[in-house]
Amino acid sequence: MRTVLECKEISKTYGNDAVKVYALKSCSLTFQEGEFVAIVGKSGSGKSTLLRILGTLDQPDEGEVLLDGEDVLHLSDKKLSEIRRRKIGFIYQDYSLFPEYTAYENIIMPIHLDGRKENKETVWEMMGTLGILKCKDKFPSEMSGGEQQRTAIARALCISPAVILADEPTGNLDAENAGEVVMLMSKAARIYNQTIIMVTHDRQMADYADRILQIADGVFT
Repeated sequence: MRTVLECKEISKTYGNDAVKVYALKSCSLTFQEGEFVAIVGKSGSGKSTLLRILGTLDQPDEGEVLLDGEDVLHLSDKKLSEIRRRKIGFIYQDYSLFPEYTAYENIIMPIHLDGRKENKETVWEMMGTLGILKCKDKFPSEMSGGEQQRTAIARALCISPAVILADEPTGNLDAENAGEVVMLMSKAARIYNQTIIMVTHDRQMADYADRILQIADGVFT
């Protein structure tokens, strides 16, 4: 299997020398193409900090992050913006959909922001796979929470990124919808050979993943 994302000896602290708190301590991880990985930990364990660093939204104090073999920690802001548009998909707990746009328009927005034209048939096929083709012309306010999160998943997938980072994607869903959404993420990883990294505090949701990593106090156990 091809290594898509790798971090080496990542450390991140907050505070000062007198009161220093470790969010991450010398974390080294490797993620493979087509792998669905769940990172499990309590609030404050460091899992969201790691996700932000992997997504180039934050810098570690020490260590390396390699995306498709490229060191992303020392790139220009312009290059990092390009990487986020083309190589990293994000899924958030609050869906982060634009209320004034339909589901279809929300999904294709990253493609248009990158100056490209979407393939309608491909987008429709993806929406069908995720069970939201019926929502194509609906606005977020007209969709259930589960439908909105599936739309967010489709938006992340549509740019064919190297990796998708999902931060507590089921946090706002009831148990039934949460299970369906995570099953669809697992299905998407298989169908589209997509690398998905999900952080969650819910061990039951993590059980859908191919691999589970446990973090506590900034250290993987």
